[in-house]
Amino acid sequence: MFPYLTIGGVVLAGVLLFVAAMLVRQLLAPRAPTAAKLTTYECGVDPVGEGWAQTKVRYFLYAFLYVIFAVDAVYLFPWATVIHNADLAAASLAEMGIFIGVLLVGLAHAARRGLLRWI
Repeated sequence: MFPYLTIGGVVLAGVLLFVAAMLVRQLLAPRAPTAAKLTTYECGVDPVGEGWAQTKVRYFLYAFLYVIFAVDAVYLFPWATVIHNADLAAASLAEMGIFIGVLLVGLAHAARRGLLRWI
């Protein structure tokens, strides 16, 4: 039970430090709202038109590919530690083979559609 108390204490200390920092900021930060300070600021350009704009789907595809490879890396680290256990080695190897196979199918699909070209 002691490890759980330690974790709970660390979480509680983190929450208390966060709340204390927000309270100190609220008390010490200067407040002088003006019309210029309350307008939207985006990269040094004054806002023009509505706040809604379409985004190219291409950026979502790059984000999706990044997520695929990030998840791949997250699963490879625990797999590398489990592979040393003789009881789990065969099952772990088969599961990781299936996982990497699915990733390769997704990567082949992305390459076939031309998403991996940088031009």
